[in-house]
Amino acid sequence: MKHAETVTFGGSGLNRAAHLRSKAEGLAAQSDTRALVFWRGKVLTTHEGGPLMRVPLDHPVMADAGDVRLFLGLDDDGPVFALSLDRWTPDLSDAEDLNTFLDPTLQQHPATGDAVFAELRAIMTTLTARDAELAATARAVLGWHQSHRFCSACGAESQAADAGWRRSCAACGTSHFPRTDPVVIMLITDGDNVLVGRSPGWPEGMYSLLAGFVEPGETIEAAVRREVFEEAGIKVGEVRYLASQPWAFPSSLMIGCAGQATTTKITLDPEELEDAIWVTRGDMMLASKGEHPTIKPARKGAIAHFLLENWLANTLD
Repeated sequence: MKHAETVTFGGSGLNRAAHLRSKAEGLAAQSDTRALVFWRGKVLTTHEGGPLMRVPLDHPVMADAGDVRLFLGLDDDGPVFALSLDRWTPDLSDAEDLNTFLDPTLQQHPATGDAVFAELRAIMTTLTARDAELAATARAVLGWHQSHRFCSACGAESQAADAGWRRSCAACGTSHFPRTDPVVIMLITDGDNVLVGRSPGWPEGMYSLLAGFVEPGETIEAAVRREVFEEAGIKVGEVRYLASQPWAFPSSLMIGCAGQATTTKITLDPEELEDAIWVTRGDMMLASKGEHPTIKPARKGAIAHFLLENWLANTLD
């Protein structure tokens, strides 16, 4: 696709300046250095849906920050870091809504005024390309640190190194690096019909493209065919790449592909999907406008929505 990188989180040309990661302490001392702040994967914004808040590294909120100081790169205004408030516990009177499908809760730290911590998926379509790239990168890498504190080789606790881009085990000398899991997401068509499905627990009426993880030793094309057949019993012939999207929930790279169905009878795997259906172009057009009586569109900002909108507009090439 000629405009593939216009997808949300598609990149902004950020200079990640990997050669400066060994000099992060010096960068942190610069007066123009700023940091993004996270709490439990949520990012600090100036207001709900507003731009990301960037604070100096000597800001009072840093008293609650964890040990990882992640250098993201050089922005137009200077170096940018990211930190997570691992030592802060806010009022969680609305805790039952935390970690729901689209967490609507907002948290405020006493040191940041009216700024709020918001779920990135809830605000992703409001962000600039630069803020989106920074936030997706930071959320993925900070989340990796939280879930990979201990060395997989010897079990000892490891420490952050290289400005947050590596963990080092002092006990056995093993180095560990952030991982990205490849996931295929498929626009499977049969003429003017497109295959969509829904997982258990999704909002009522919401359908999206089928997706699944690429297995070791598997090509992208083979993963597309396997996942579609496993989940819906549909056989797929020709497969081609369309676009990709970093998806930091927690650490995936969504690989968007188009596939041509060679069979159309759906045999559902109920452990994978709650439902799968063929939808005509006309019905999907109504769904995209919010006018279909039973089908709701894929979430805006997700690559599924991006691919479906381009399919409807005939702009996949």
